Amino acid sequence: MDIRKYINSALMLLVLSLGLASCEEHYLKYDASYCGVYFTKDSTSYSFSVTPVEQKTHEYRIPIAIMGVLSNEKRAVSYEICDDLTKAEEGVQFTIGEVYILPDSTTGYIPVTINRDNLEGTYPDYTRYELCLRLVANDNFVPTLDSLHQVHMFRFDNAVNQPEWLKPDGTKAWDVSKLGVWHPLKLIKMVEYFHALEAIRPETYKKIAAAYGENLEHIPYGDPELYKGTFDKYIYKPMYDYFSDPANKDFILSEFPNFPFDFPDPYGK
Repeated sequence: MDIRKYINSALMLLVLSLGLASCEEHYLKYDASYCGVYFTKDSTSYSFSVTPVEQKTHEYRIPIAIMGVLSNEKRAVSYEICDDLTKAEEGVQFTIGEVYILPDSTTGYIPVTINRDNLEGTYPDYTRYELCLRLVANDNFVPTLDSLHQVHMFRFDNAVNQPEWLKPDGTKAWDVSKLGVWHPLKLIKMVEYFHALEAIRPETYKKIAAAYGENLEHIPYGDPELYKGTFDKYIYKPMYDYFSDPANKDFILSEFPNFPFDFPDPYGK
């Protein structure tokens, strides 16, 4: 027998045995009971913005995730509010629901319900709220990764800002002849009637959403000329009817006392 082949074979066996021993040692040191929890983002934000004014609450879900073994049971996650960094009052501007990881899942969320009626400020001065949360250890999970993944800042408000429809010179475009003077309720109703178009003319809705954005954020120069007939019939005319109806006046003024009732009839009647 070639002595060199014998030596090489012996060396290979030795390396394999050492590798297996190392793997076994690593496996034995693995703590199957350890489960870490962390935020997947360090900050998020939400604005009621163009949602219908009749919508008074919104549940925002702050995403969390875990690492470690799965479980076939629902497991609670613990957190605390960072009082020194939070600029909102629990039970007034927001409430927080039960926080848990579902069975056989690696992700979950912290449900924060925002109370629109208790958000201070109106057009044009809106209050920006901040809620800072920190994950804490419990019998199920231990905060893991770095400190940035253990603390989350959630910002929210009721602001409705004039859309970034820009003229060629870079200034904001809002066609007073078609829309009257700028007011956030007009944008809210415009987006509301645009979304209603999806059930009436779905293919047209898809084309407009692709061109101008799902909330009409990107209308070039503020002039939807490619879809003028659709806007006049399904958006501008319903808006005119809504703002002209005396039955709606008290509600509009209760929400926006200085609302300008100047929306023009798109058909010039």
